[in-house]
Amino acid sequence: MRATVTRRSFVAGAAGLALAALAGCSSGPAASSGEAAASASAASSQKPLITVGTLATEDILPLWVAQEQGWFDTFDLPVEIVQFQSATELIAGVGSGEADLAMTDIMVAASMFASGIDVQMEWVTLGAEPSQGRFGIMVGPDSDVQSLQQLAGVPIGVGSNTILEYVMDNLMQEAGVPADQVVVEELQKLPVRYQAMVSGEVAAAALPASLLALGEASGCRTIADDTTGENLSQSVMIARSDFLADPAGAQAVETLKKVWNEAVTGINEDPEAYRTVLVQNANLPEAVAETYPVSEYPICQLPTAAMVDPVLQWMQQKGYLTQPLSYNAQTGEFAVA
Repeated sequence: MRATVTRRSFVAGAAGLALAALAGCSSGPAASSGEAAASASAASSQKPLITVGTLATEDILPLWVAQEQGWFDTFDLPVEIVQFQSATELIAGVGSGEADLAMTDIMVAASMFASGIDVQMEWVTLGAEPSQGRFGIMVGPDSDVQSLQQLAGVPIGVGSNTILEYVMDNLMQEAGVPADQVVVEELQKLPVRYQAMVSGEVAAAALPASLLALGEASGCRTIADDTTGENLSQSVMIARSDFLADPAGAQAVETLKKVWNEAVTGINEDPEAYRTVLVQNANLPEAVAETYPVSEYPICQLPTAAMVDPVLQWMQQKGYLTQPLSYNAQTGEFAVA
């Protein structure tokens, strides 16, 4: 169940005002043409409410900071950040129009487009550099595994058709493990996957940064991650194409980019000043809340072809796309190849 949001009350309130206005028009004198024109002008100048969908994650910290600092008000931009409890709920929220924008990853964005949800990427939220964000492969405290080569032919806990599977495959490839020796133990739920690794039920698990940090604090070992070498993973902000087709929506997104950049500048200059905001909003285990590193964040920039094309090719090879997609690095748009 995702958190209850206030957009419904906004819509209900607007509907109530509209009904009241209609009742007034029907029972009173007709408004003058000048009054009607002024009213129409005021209505058309109203800025849209932007709803940004996200999971509880550090990847969207700049917008949490902007909300806490009041920068949405400074830029006169009504924004609502809606936290969903799962990627499935987030996708459904974008598909239904409940979320105008969403923080996700390249793979999910491509899957949405392929399934008929017309979205495009707007900017990289984390991962413009390999050091930004972290995914890795971890072994339990009692494991004798020291290298990825020792995991050849051994099941690794991961969720299929996820960014973690993509990172795992690439890390194993970089370590020289043949593709047919990379074995998936299907564990979609992260807490279940983590516990299976800790207890030794699986030899290793592919995990995000927060659980890698928790594991390291509990005696587990990260034997490989994506913070060095090739830049494997990015989180991205996507927008519904129909929202962008409205000039007011497109302008609102451009303003939101300015807010993001303002927040990024603040975080990168003094990361520790925003630790409390991170802990309050991101899904950080309590054991690492005071030690977890606050990431550096990128100024708004579109994902490059070098970031996106390998993901699309991998999805095609895995059978996760029923038809090949192409990516326009100048616009952030997908197309059927």
